[in-house]
Amino acid sequence: MALVVVAIDESKFAQYAFKFYAEHLHKPSYRVILYHALENLFAKDISAARLAEYNSKCEKKTAALTELYTKLAEGRQIEVEIRVEKVGVRPEHAISDFITQEKPKFVVTGTRGVGVVRRTILGSTSDFILHHANCPVVICTMEDP
Repeated sequence: MALVVVAIDESKFAQYAFKFYAEHLHKPSYRVILYHALENLFAKDISAARLAEYNSKCEKKTAALTELYTKLAEGRQIEVEIRVEKVGVRPEHAISDFITQEKPKFVVTGTRGVGVVRRTILGSTSDFILHHANCPVVICTMEDP
């Protein structure tokens, strides 16, 4: 069974990417993992109270993402596995590491469509995935409303 990884977050861009995958690329034989990396870079440098607050927010975000994408998948009759992981690196690095580990047939991700200057200075998660993945990458760009 071929594996497909869809990078997700709470944004409308990630939701669009999943919907695009569901409508145009999905095959019933695919195993689908929806993956989100929760950045956890600073957690070691904060007080116990702040860490507990951060962990609570992470749990709420995980529950919200799981609920959102479970509904989206069920509405399209697609069986998915949702993985949300706290990571000690930037999300784009975690996604790239996950792709290397899981060896999917292809990866689907959204893009916020930031300008060239901002993307050059700050970088782009979708660009990073595209340049570091060891498989094809589908980058879904939302059309203007």
